[in-house]
Amino acid sequence: MKLICNGKEFEVNEGTTIREALKSEIEASDNDIITCNFNNEIKSLDYKVEESGKVELIDYTNTEGKRVYVRGIMYIMAMAINSIYPESYLTINYQLDNSMFCTFENLEITDEVISKIKEKMDEIIKKDLPIKKVTMTQKEAEEFYKKEKNIRGILQIDVQTKEEVSLYYCEDYYNYFYGVMPVSTGYMKVYDVQKYGKGFLLRYPSKKNPNELKEFQDNKKLTSTLQEYEDIYGILKLNTIYRLNKRVEEDEGKETILLSEALHEKKISDIADRIAKNNKIKMVLIAGPSSSGKTTFAKRLGIQLKLNGIQPKTLSVDNYFVERENNPIDENGNLDFECIEAIDLKLFNEHILRLLAGEEVELPTFDFTTGHKKYLGNKMKLEPNEVLVIEGIHGLNDKLTDSIPKEQKFKIYISALTILNIDYYNRISTTDTRLIRRIVRDYNYRGYSAKETISRWQSVNRGEKKYIFPFQEEADAMFNSSIVYELGVLREFALPLLKQIDKQDVEYAEAKRLITLLNYFKPIATEFIPESSIIREFIGGSIFEY
Repeated sequence: MKLICNGKEFEVNEGTTIREALKSEIEASDNDIITCNFNNEIKSLDYKVEESGKVELIDYTNTEGKRVYVRGIMYIMAMAINSIYPESYLTINYQLDNSMFCTFENLEITDEVISKIKEKMDEIIKKDLPIKKVTMTQKEAEEFYKKEKNIRGILQIDVQTKEEVSLYYCEDYYNYFYGVMPVSTGYMKVYDVQKYGKGFLLRYPSKKNPNELKEFQDNKKLTSTLQEYEDIYGILKLNTIYRLNKRVEEDEGKETILLSEALHEKKISDIADRIAKNNKIKMVLIAGPSSSGKTTFAKRLGIQLKLNGIQPKTLSVDNYFVERENNPIDENGNLDFECIEAIDLKLFNEHILRLLAGEEVELPTFDFTTGHKKYLGNKMKLEPNEVLVIEGIHGLNDKLTDSIPKEQKFKIYISALTILNIDYYNRISTTDTRLIRRIVRDYNYRGYSAKETISRWQSVNRGEKKYIFPFQEEADAMFNSSIVYELGVLREFALPLLKQIDKQDVEYAEAKRLITLLNYFKPIATEFIPESSIIREFIGGSIFEY
């Protein structure tokens, strides 16, 4: 058989592992190779070759490489804790700045506990123990769990579409982790464990600097928002897919839908009340990453503001782009429409100041075909009981509205901060939730295939990391637009779209990963979802006009 890697051709025998076949290329790499992409599928380095194909060796600087590394260090942590505190109940809660926030249900976090965990992890890493994947049939798995009396990975038995159950073994420790695992424990050399709040952080390096840990950036507002939802859904016993699926089996998800939507309404109402109590506020700025539900949130906030006697007026930043010939160029020589310099800041601030002074302003309409502003007689005047509502990626950046006094602005950060986990060891990425939302919305409203959406996603993420996430702590309020039941709804829309991606497409690996995730959810019908729900922005049937 023939493998192509780094432009070279290698002849190998059937059954040879990738690690054996490409040993010379792996050893020649500047960074440690931790996994690979074989014929557009993410595979372990111990994957046995059964066909010819193309191999891309992956290190930590690649998104998939980082996923495998983080998965590996979480496995080692869980293994270490199981060894020294076998009666403890560990939960990997959510991600914070290249860290996983973890808690114990029945163990106090002390300096001694942290020290023992690190000491055991160092020992496991130093031994460079093999991590082996074992698969069994559903029937074999049921017998296994009866014997072991443990719930690690038990969700797999509950998923009827899975013919096999897989577990990762290292010495006498086993656990389930969603996705490919490193071939041994020696790969995860850079990490730290430190106390944080009521739990602790498992820290790992960034993709940019894989060989060192950067200083932890404590985003207190974001953490508070995540923990609030974590606490709420923990009390409701809706913090894992297994529990959600059981609730769906009981009543088709009706109560879960009602609880989630009531929580959203309460939070939106609270934000509107805060705005109404401060008569100095004349502008509400809303920002957040792609597919956070900003449009529906803005409309629902507007309704709550009206109940408080405040009339919202929307001003679109998209009509204030600079003339095309003045648009900045990015590092690749392309027009950069996402940077703040692409906005005509001088005109935008001039118009806001005039509106706040009670003057009438003729607003521009930006013609994206010609790349120029037009004035079509669209005029606006702000009455005493009205506030401007401005939605856009730069809303939290003071540079957008630098001429407006701080006390007149109220900034809102919105994102789908997923708190639902697969199980106690496997979390669902907030980014994955937003990507699935966008796949469905792009198909329904923009005519894009799932393949096209996935191909653009990394570029979208780069823009978010550059222009949105650095300013999230500047927000006066944070709104978590995630809905605990949403992936059970989105699966029915997203799965057919993802399955259209061919194995020959480079997007296939990502599609396969998302398909596996969505298959864990029991489907939830749309009939009980209110027309005002944020999820309607993606699946259709919203009462609001878009």
